[in-house]
Amino acid sequence: MNALLELRNIRHAYGKQVVVKDLSLTLKKGAIGCLLGPSGCGKTTVLRSIAGFEPISAGEILINGVAISNANICVPPERRQIGMVFQDYALFPHLTVSANVGFGLHRMQKSERAARIVEVLQTVGLTDTAAKYPHQLSGGQQQRVALARALAPRPDLLLLDEPFSNLDITLRGRLSLEVRDILKSQNATAVLVTHDQDEAFAIADEIGVMQHGEIQQWDSAYNLYHRPARRFVANFIGEGVFLPGKMLDPHHVQIELGVLQGKIPHHCTPDCQLCCKGYAVDVLIRPDDIVHDDASHVQAAVMQKAFRGANILYTLRLPAGGIALSLVPSHHNHAIGEKIGIRLEAEHVVAFTQSAPSGTPGGTR
Repeated sequence: MNALLELRNIRHAYGKQVVVKDLSLTLKKGAIGCLLGPSGCGKTTVLRSIAGFEPISAGEILINGVAISNANICVPPERRQIGMVFQDYALFPHLTVSANVGFGLHRMQKSERAARIVEVLQTVGLTDTAAKYPHQLSGGQQQRVALARALAPRPDLLLLDEPFSNLDITLRGRLSLEVRDILKSQNATAVLVTHDQDEAFAIADEIGVMQHGEIQQWDSAYNLYHRPARRFVANFIGEGVFLPGKMLDPHHVQIELGVLQGKIPHHCTPDCQLCCKGYAVDVLIRPDDIVHDDASHVQAAVMQKAFRGANILYTLRLPAGGIALSLVPSHHNHAIGEKIGIRLEAEHVVAFTQSAPSGTPGGTR
């Protein structure tokens, strides 16, 4: 794979405080990557290092195979062929939409510049706003103007720093899908930084979940949810609970609700303790693994309920005292304290050794 962007063991520190620790990733041309994690995990520092706003103390950053940052080189931001969409959009209030979009095109001939402005405004669906000023636009329109301005010079790489954080949740969800469509239509290579899982899932092809300056797992949204490689990822992505279990053999684990079957994880060795009979594990159970079934002999008591429109998220107390979550169609409206029938339907089994602290590798299946 020919990587457009490559980070090789980059490190960044403020004095003695290390913010990014030996972080590596690759992104091919036309792919959309995302750095996802809680506040303070180092994701924005990585983005700023790629952009050239922060130097790195070790490692190397390459675009199209050419080093733009290492311990000896720091190519200025304006020479990196990188476009950036900032959290606050950073539009020029005294310039029209057309002038904002064309701001970085001063080296083009006047006719070529005008044609490119029209082209990118058509791409983002804002042709009719060309003569307006930023204060005359909605938040969603301003966000698309910022995207158009970043795309206009045809950068090798586009960086997006929490681009939807100033928008309401409904608009955020719609624009996430629109932005992905726009980026894909332009075959743009992009890196998004966000703490919002829904944004990451809607936009990115590959997602790196970060903690303490390190990528805990770089993978598709599907694998992060169903096949988390580390306990931190399992806790951070989606919703779920850990139930105690015991390994019966390398393919089966016993929990309170029954026996789960899964494949031996690729990183397990024949002498892996996790696969030993009787070994204690924590098994991740997602809300969609617990199905409401009135005919089931297994009964769980409703402890809490959260109405979500089409669904209700129930917090349930299991017969032996364990706690589980279940996402149930909202026409099944049960009262707190009521007992309901449930059954287990887990297609992906994720188990970690009970002694593994959060954020460390555990066996998964």
